Amino acid sequence: MKVAVFSTKPYDREFLAAANGKAGHDLQFLDVRLALETVPLAQGAEAICAFVNDDLSKPVLEALRGLGIRLVALRSAGFNNVDLEAARDLGIKVARVPAYSPHAVAEHTVALILALNRKIHRAYNRVREGNFALEGLLGFDLHGKTVGIVGTGKIGEALARILAGFGCRLLANDPVPNPACERLGAAYVPREEIFAQSDILSLHCPLTPDTHHMIRAETLPLLKPGMMLINTSRGAVIETRSVIRGLKEGIIGSLGLDVYEEEADLFFEDLSDRFIRDDVFARLLTFPNVLITGHQAFFTREALT
Repeated sequence: MKVAVFSTKPYDREFLAAANGKAGHDLQFLDVRLALETVPLAQGAEAICAFVNDDLSKPVLEALRGLGIRLVALRSAGFNNVDLEAARDLGIKVARVPAYSPHAVAEHTVALILALNRKIHRAYNRVREGNFALEGLLGFDLHGKTVGIVGTGKIGEALARILAGFGCRLLANDPVPNPACERLGAAYVPREEIFAQSDILSLHCPLTPDTHHMIRAETLPLLKPGMMLINTSRGAVIETRSVIRGLKEGIIGSLGLDVYEEEADLFFEDLSDRFIRDDVFARLLTFPNVLITGHQAFFTREALT
């Protein structure tokens, strides 16, 4: 089968070529994103492989179907960029990644927590400049702290297991409680309660109408003052402008992000020789208590294979 693979990076080529192995599919790697203008590049293919920032709206799907495409294979767990109703009507099957490595995301979440708590990113820069002063680098013991986990699927469960080892008090919030988390000592509480009690709040929920902008202006007053907020789920779970306000007012003591709601033109690209056009994102980068990693959580050797 000939497959047009859009939005490819060197690591995509390496791991997809290895996975193809004996299957013998004809993989046509394309650097460009899938959009209405780039659909003709899939000419002759029977299927396309797309990523999170590719456009799979109805007009694009119609154009793909006109080329004979019958399968869209996503290299992502999320599928909000796909018009599923249009795909069904056009007879195009859509496949997705059932799950990323839950350990990869959970471990990266802990890395963000530890780095923000111990000010690792700030200490690293100081030491490189010969500054070994300790002022401003005070952290706290994770042991005994209350950590709220919103979304207790495979990733949330893996995180609960790690944090239980740190001796944290675990709170959880999910429409469907996970017995494994309960066995670890996690107590399921309403969203308002998990906001109010959590010293650290970590988000691991899918993006749905219920979770969209879960952290916003109206919910900021519910958060425990000075809390740490971590988001490695979906960018639009938090409303960024409100979070900036929360940082300025001290409601949010520190913020760790591996996702961003307007990330399409930022993440996965080298912008080091350009200025950031997104003023909101650029504002986030000015805070010393904010750490942004840009989808690093989802990329480990195990996750890619």
